[in-house]
Amino acid sequence: MSSNGKSNIISVGFNNEINFARVIAILNPTTVAGKRLLLEARNENSVLDVTMGRKVRSVILFDNKTVMTSALNPQTITQRGNEQHEEEEE
Repeated sequence: MSSNGKSNIISVGFNNEINFARVIAILNPTTVAGKRLLLEARNENSVLDVTMGRKVRSVILFDNKTVMTSALNPQTITQRGNEQHEEEEE
């Protein structure tokens, strides 16, 4: 919860939601950094896959080192997080 009592919860597709305040990075899975992060997380069994069998379009890293894959583009997730933040400021 943010300081004004509203949450930072946003949808990442298929009725899955995240706390955007805990997100450190949202990466494209085709980049070297995205591939490396996803490979390391899979080796450690710390990947949450919420793609529902669709193509992975973003890799989300949280502050507790958990990694989530989503079928949404990184820009879409970032936009939703920014919109949530703007609503909180009003």
